[in-house]
Amino acid sequence: MHTLDLYAGKSAIKQIQQFGIQPDLFDFMLGASGGPKWFVLAGIDRVIFSEFFARRNKPLDIIGSSAGAFRFSCFAQQNPLAAINRLADAYSKVTYSDKPSTREITLSSLELLSYVLGDDGIAEIIENPIIKAHFIVARCKGLTKFENKPLQMTGLAASAGVNAVKRKWLEKFFERYVFSHPTSDLQIGDPNAMPTYSVELAKDNLAQALLASGSIPVVIEGVENINGAPKGMYRDGGIIDYHFDLTFGPAKGLTFYPHFYPKPIPGWFDKSLKNRLPHKESYDKVLMLVPSEEFIASLPYGKIPDRKDFENMPAEQRIPYWQKVISESDRLGEAFMKMVNDPDIANKVKPLNF
Repeated sequence: MHTLDLYAGKSAIKQIQQFGIQPDLFDFMLGASGGPKWFVLAGIDRVIFSEFFARRNKPLDIIGSSAGAFRFSCFAQQNPLAAINRLADAYSKVTYSDKPSTREITLSSLELLSYVLGDDGIAEIIENPIIKAHFIVARCKGLTKFENKPLQMTGLAASAGVNAVKRKWLEKFFERYVFSHPTSDLQIGDPNAMPTYSVELAKDNLAQALLASGSIPVVIEGVENINGAPKGMYRDGGIIDYHFDLTFGPAKGLTFYPHFYPKPIPGWFDKSLKNRLPHKESYDKVLMLVPSEEFIASLPYGKIPDRKDFENMPAEQRIPYWQKVISESDRLGEAFMKMVNDPDIANKVKPLNF
């Protein structure tokens, strides 16, 4: 079975034609929002973290929002394979009451975070000289900063409305904050000219920033007044940067991007806007690893897991399904490592289809 598709921008294809797929071609890695969709990438993460980038000796800036931030908190720990396995196992077994409150879901998220980070994870992430983690978080403005659901939902509806007209107008409701590794010089460019504010990761704010990056509006409580950042309410980084429409510097290398879909969706509110695609220049130097349609069709229920599974399946059906997807995803990791060693790999990379 054909399991994995590789897509790349023009500049990325040229470099792969010249050098193949080598770890040192990449200076950046992206991790998208998407909650349980991540399970389909778990097998790729397992080999990327523990094999492909394992012997790297030059810095790699890894930039994640929401579930991507949680994954990358694993990658930057000293034993990334053990950490990513903790995340996959614990997240796949999460259960809630029939009608969970935001408090219940928030406490569950805190428990998951604590388990994934363990006793030493925070220090290991901050002190890692090679794998430099960055977590994207949205700082709320206007009604979106309130925990009161009717007020928050009114603010979200207004956000969706202005975003539908012009993506840049989203900045009226949310500001992009990047909590960055203390020794990184990462620069982020936004073709929509939404500003990026940077805050240094520290031992007293890393867990706060990570929780905030996955704090889905209305579902999970936001994180207020993160240490070292301007006062305010911080929520899910995917609101602005769901699947990304950004460029990165100052390093000149390529961006490595395992993703669920061949067409990224820039922001959370763009999911229903079929014509809202990322700018081509944002993906010029990107290599995307994407599960094939054939592979997805072979999964239970013929689909990638998603948050609706919490509502549509009882736990005794959902948990085995999610764990089966995690297990099957190892085939994607194996396929990628074979591709890396394929002398004809350049002819198997497809141009981006957006």
